[in-house]
Amino acid sequence: MSENKTELKRSLGLIDATSLVAGSMIGSGIFIVTAAMARDIGSAAWLLIIWLVTGLITVAAALSYGELAGMMPKAGGQFVYIQRAYGRLISFLYGWTVFTVIQTGVIAAIAVTFANYSAIFFPVLDNTLFTFGDSFVFPNSKVLAIASIIVLTFINTKGVESGKLIQLILTSTKLIALFALIVFGLYVGFHTDVLSNNFANMWEASRTVLNTDGSITVSKLTGMALLGAAGATIINSLFSSDAWNNVTFIAGEIKEPKKNIPRSLFLGTLIVTVIYILANLAYLALLPMHGTPAAADISGNGIMFASNDRVGAAAAGMIMGNSSVFIMAALIMVSTFGCNSGLILSGGRLFYAMAKDGLFFKGAKILNKNQVPAKALWVQCAWACVLCVSGKFGDLLTYATFASLLFYILTIFGVFILRKREPNTERPYRAFGYPIVPALYIIVTTAICITLLIHDTLNTGLGLGIVALGIPVYYFLMHKK
Repeated sequence: MSENKTELKRSLGLIDATSLVAGSMIGSGIFIVTAAMARDIGSAAWLLIIWLVTGLITVAAALSYGELAGMMPKAGGQFVYIQRAYGRLISFLYGWTVFTVIQTGVIAAIAVTFANYSAIFFPVLDNTLFTFGDSFVFPNSKVLAIASIIVLTFINTKGVESGKLIQLILTSTKLIALFALIVFGLYVGFHTDVLSNNFANMWEASRTVLNTDGSITVSKLTGMALLGAAGATIINSLFSSDAWNNVTFIAGEIKEPKKNIPRSLFLGTLIVTVIYILANLAYLALLPMHGTPAAADISGNGIMFASNDRVGAAAAGMIMGNSSVFIMAALIMVSTFGCNSGLILSGGRLFYAMAKDGLFFKGAKILNKNQVPAKALWVQCAWACVLCVSGKFGDLLTYATFASLLFYILTIFGVFILRKREPNTERPYRAFGYPIVPALYIIVTTAICITLLIHDTLNTGLGLGIVALGIPVYYFLMHKK
């Protein structure tokens, strides 16, 4: 193959695409965020409803994206859809946000999570390598995090076959492990009264705050305060269910993309939604919803005060005892490593599409001898490693999650725009339930965004700020051209 070749080879089937959807979605979130959600909402019924709503709007979004994917089966996915509906500026702002924080920030965060759980097996990773001043601490685990990003990037430069094999193996492993946690969790839980106790007053919602002196403050939630709390905490489950759209980035390498991308979007999001709801039901069958941070055992901590928010590990501890610490650590290591493999593989294709349109580094559109955009992958790798070193990826992700939701809304509204503007364009797949399902997604997600603007104005404002920073960058690029 020539080093200057710029057209991708279609070699991924439906199973590969579905594996990428599910594998990119399942990272560390499902094992952690339920603890924070329990503190925010304090109700078993509302907790499950929030996860159900998250699943429904994710599947609804995937079904709507299927129409756009069938119309435009090209590498770059969502970037291409936004450009077709809104033009180059808006599509660049999406690509800019994905590069600066959404994709690279998630890669950095997941790599650090992988390294932190590796420290359970290798305690030396918790040691400090060096410090700078009073605030900057660089532990050994950061070296492993960066190394994992580099290794996965290198593997993905060797061809899409290498990347898809790792993705398929790791996704299958974590799905089987999660299924085992659910089955054994429900079996053990149904032989106790934990589940029935959690649902005894299942609609009584409350917010629990851990004070600096170790005491807790509990506030009852009703009416608009309850809806506000639910709308704010749903960001946790949405983050855990994100990255399903990454399969659209690699549309240029999927066989029969007009059929397989819509199918993989639906199948992948549906599988993960069912698993997430069942996993939370297993948590509720094993652990009390409420607890205290100073309790002497796992059960006393409850879901909301699970050690370091590791509710998955706490649930496993109720099944397997002390050995669960290592079992869950291994599971999360597999889960995060596989998740990053999918994110790295797909992210490079988005930047490849931007480069082909003149909106990214020129070299990113060139394929190597293995027919993959190696330069785009290495640029993504470099920035993700910078975010790992900076330690600011967590803040950036908080800012960007709001912006990510806005781009989902824009993209799905694009279905309406293109239906009107291009009524005769071939649509191998039409959005399920159009116009009701896409409209409901837009309405519900807009309501969530408004709630976040009200209850978390600082972070949502900073998210908009990251997007806005792309405007002068865009006009600078256009001026140079």
